[in-house]
Amino acid sequence: MSIDTGAAPALDPVISVAGRDQSWFPEARSGNLSVRLAVTPADVAAVQGLRYRVFYDEMSAIPTAQMQAARLDFDSFDPICDHLIVTDYGLDPRGTVVGTYRVLRGSEARRHGRFYTADEFDIAKLLATPGEVLELGRSCVDHRFRNRPTMQLLWLGLAQYVYHFDIALMFGCASLPGVEPQRLATSLSYLHHYHLAPPALRPRAHDSRYVDMNYMPSDEIDSRAALVALPPLVKGYVRLGAFVGDGAVVDHQFNTTDVCVVVKTDLVTERYARHFERRTREAPGVAAASARLVAPSAGD
Repeated sequence: MSIDTGAAPALDPVISVAGRDQSWFPEARSGNLSVRLAVTPADVAAVQGLRYRVFYDEMSAIPTAQMQAARLDFDSFDPICDHLIVTDYGLDPRGTVVGTYRVLRGSEARRHGRFYTADEFDIAKLLATPGEVLELGRSCVDHRFRNRPTMQLLWLGLAQYVYHFDIALMFGCASLPGVEPQRLATSLSYLHHYHLAPPALRPRAHDSRYVDMNYMPSDEIDSRAALVALPPLVKGYVRLGAFVGDGAVVDHQFNTTDVCVVVKTDLVTERYARHFERRTREAPGVAAASARLVAPSAGD
């Protein structure tokens, strides 16, 4: 598959998801929260609004003039991706989108010609692996809902998606805060020494953007403390059994330092499979059969 690594142009933020059959993914409820896929342009606009508030208002990313005017985060990938959403019905009975994941299957990326991750990393080895692949991105949660129930529903929804499309491999950019990698020396060195992907599955930051992650020797790292200090999403990936690629990338627009995370879905531990089955009984709308994937929440 040929991947264009050029920058993606922005599109009109109002997009249509008409024609996508999402009936296979029933809404799963747990208390005031639910998880489902976006099915209307209004759903996608709510996702883009949440992303703008988290990335630009809270994390000081730099919006384009068009994004700033609309107060929406959008790009050319939004129309071809599926958008997983967690909705809260406690604040407003009509529902408020409080969490999201953007996912892009390899079969869809072939039609588009590229993955978002390819702007920062050489992912050719990942695309050469057998089976369907899934790119994860634009994950964020409203600051009032960064807790166990919200994170679990996001991951339960992702598990259902992975099961339905028989995903063999997931990957994507995961962010650490800030654009000074040396301030992230412990986290980057820990990921490099303890979670580096095997050569056959190792993406590499593009030479023009490559930042060496090996700031410290492994014997100077308190691995337990380094794990605890990781951002919640990165920590969740690691506890899931994720690998990281070679090198990090500084993303000045989003005020982050990115690593490429790789997850083989068949590496999920029995512990998390049991955990998924328990959570599925609490949120019965998500099929128990998708127990091949779950990750711990930010509170774990």
